[in-house]
Amino acid sequence: MPIWNIIRRSTYHDSVTLMRMTRDLESLPGVRRAAVMMGTPANCALLHQAGLLNDEGEAASANDLIIALEADHLTAVHSATAAVERILTATSAASPTMFQPWRPRTLRSAQQLLPGAKLTLISVPGIYAGAEAKKALLAGLHVMLFSDNVPLATEIELKRLARSRQLLLMGPDCGTAILKGVPLGFANAVSRGRIGLAAAAGTGLQQVSCLIDAAGEGISQAIGVGGRDLSDEVGGIAMEQALAALAADTTTAVVGVIGKPPGAATWTCLRQQIAQLGKPCVVCLAGARREVFGSWRTAVTLEDAAQALVALARGQEPAPVEFTVPPDAIARLIADTARRTHPAQRFIRGLYAGGTLAYEAVNLLQRELTGVAPGVDGGGEGHRVIDLGADRFTIGRPHPMLDGAVRREWILREGRDPATAVLLLDIVLGYGAHQDPAGDILPATQQVQRQAQASGRYLTVVASVCGTDRDPQHRPTQTAALQAGGVVVMPSNAQAARLAARIAARLGGEQSP
Repeated sequence: MPIWNIIRRSTYHDSVTLMRMTRDLESLPGVRRAAVMMGTPANCALLHQAGLLNDEGEAASANDLIIALEADHLTAVHSATAAVERILTATSAASPTMFQPWRPRTLRSAQQLLPGAKLTLISVPGIYAGAEAKKALLAGLHVMLFSDNVPLATEIELKRLARSRQLLLMGPDCGTAILKGVPLGFANAVSRGRIGLAAAAGTGLQQVSCLIDAAGEGISQAIGVGGRDLSDEVGGIAMEQALAALAADTTTAVVGVIGKPPGAATWTCLRQQIAQLGKPCVVCLAGARREVFGSWRTAVTLEDAAQALVALARGQEPAPVEFTVPPDAIARLIADTARRTHPAQRFIRGLYAGGTLAYEAVNLLQRELTGVAPGVDGGGEGHRVIDLGADRFTIGRPHPMLDGAVRREWILREGRDPATAVLLLDIVLGYGAHQDPAGDILPATQQVQRQAQASGRYLTVVASVCGTDRDPQHRPTQTAALQAGGVVVMPSNAQAARLAARIAARLGGEQSP
């Protein structure tokens, strides 16, 4: 299929505009795939990996805009080019006028507009993000660095600078935080309370904070530090600062630490700091075992962590549970599913929007099943989990928490596989997320369920909803819509993954725990 690259020299537009443009171009007749991205080395590498980069795109600079198309014919390319011009013209025409509120275009002008501001949220392409973050730190501002694709060396430099100036740099790729009751990024509407969280995991922080809220407790502060912070290269600089802040915070009684497994040297230092917090602490690092060390303990799942934090806040002893749904209901569901499923159907296919939730799911599946592919890149022929928010799945396209197009494609692909028995999904609510994520994916899940039925199969869809009753999308409404659409909704990601594993174990003749 022919590939075209159209280059707009010295043209910059924000990522939201570019993602919307990509979505609009892919809806045009004759356009198979599209990606609209700045010509940074990292973006060009992604386009090359996707097979959407040609010689013209290779020659683009970081300041150039690349419109990459896979199209059936030249007429479709001309239509796409005209559509780009219309979108860019409309974007330019929407600039502030004398009748619209003035919006600052630089950090300096923003400080003049809000002289009392103490924090800046930066969301620009990674190649520019480091310079903007440094300006903010030198101006005496804490930074939430939402941007990804920031070089590791830049992250280390920024975090060392922030620490030297007694400032906090959250990120890069920090998607969620709640500071003094103010949600930032993909945060949820949760109650304020006495539990503080420090997380190197965005959707992990969301899941724990939502489960705490559902249990009747609240969040004092939720500090994101970025996914690479716990690596030995970075050394947990921001996590160390976050824990010190929570230790000093008089509104925080109990502390939770969430993330992927840290580097060995970083873990040694982190353990020492946790032991000296002076407050009860629960640590949930992907793949960890459940252990108790004096004033702190580890948790196996995000739900375990939330339950333990709530119990400790109330002066109770934590008591983890596998399911909050009655055991007889779980047994009936597994038996009914096994009875209706075709013998050739054996495997779980997890299609996730949240990276931390995907890692949790694959860890739980590996505990209960054989033949689970490691990691979350979709490898292997058996049970597998895919993080569809990873860069290689969203080249120039919206993250699945913003737009379900990528996930719908994968639902159709995996659902049509005769070996697929269970589709395992996460639905993530919150500020900034899709306004109706359930409605966004249900057409695809219902389509593959109908196709399975027509071919003598039965396809089970299991999901969890990460959110609260006060989120803009309203968790009960999303749950009801999914259930009405034939989806089995479990109270947490951990319970959804366990249920999927028990179904697959029954189908494969494996013994469940």
